[in-house]
Amino acid sequence: MKNNIKIERARFDMTQADLAEKIGVSRQSINAIEKGKYIPSTLLALKIAQLFQLSVEDLFFLEDHE
Repeated sequence: MKNNIKIERARFDMTQADLAEKIGVSRQSINAIEKGKYIPSTLLALKIAQLFQLSVEDLFFLEDHE
């Protein structure tokens, strides 16, 4: 699963640590999600999307071969 978290963090001038603190996870979790190594729970995806004022579908998307 791909995502636009890094782009949205830049738009909001936010570090991985900033985002992690705001949604209650570790910076390492944010890093893993951004790199596609970890797929967040629905609740976590909703929290991130809400923070960036986006829908989950606008923030997370499947690659063609998924």
